[in-house]
Amino acid sequence: MDWEASFLLYIQEHIRTDFLNPFMTALTHTGDYGIFLIALAVLLLIIPKTRRIGLIAGISIAIEALLTNVFIKNAVARTRPYEAIDGLVNLIEKQKDYSFPSGHSGAAFAVMGAILVIAILGLPVAEKSGKITRTKMSTAYKIVAVIAIIYAIALAFSRLYVGVHYPTDVLGGILLGIATSFASYFIYRAILKVYAQKKANAN
Repeated sequence: MDWEASFLLYIQEHIRTDFLNPFMTALTHTGDYGIFLIALAVLLLIIPKTRRIGLIAGISIAIEALLTNVFIKNAVARTRPYEAIDGLVNLIEKQKDYSFPSGHSGAAFAVMGAILVIAILGLPVAEKSGKITRTKMSTAYKIVAVIAIIYAIALAFSRLYVGVHYPTDVLGGILLGIATSFASYFIYRAILKVYAQKKANAN
């Protein structure tokens, strides 16, 4: 038995409880089809004050979803752990797609990771001269960003808890989500720079 199977069985035997099961099941379903995370990005996009944050988060989850669901899952075609590990019982319905990487983990870190990246690096802002600067985020925003990433971590762990992903599936999703968070941040910054320079030159 490999370490991933041992780890999932350890969770099943020593961490799962009747008290935690309903909570972890509900938590894992908040990531289904990325609906909550997409809705959050759209909400941020609609509100004028958070529009740029929503745009960065939206770009991030769009890239993550494309890579995960169109390319990586189908290329790797890894079966779910409950189909391969004797004695492992999944707590939710059987999943319809492949296992690697975890789409729930990837989507959570794509959106919440983007929020955290902005908290760390600041929000790109275009000056009249065409130069791009970064606005430091408030303490309140940084607290929200920490809460957001805690949610993402909890959601990722819930995929292991309910038995539908291997640890490396979740790790792969987390790394992909983090990568798209940074990618979307710099994509937005590059687009903003081009737009700002064109506007500056026009004036």
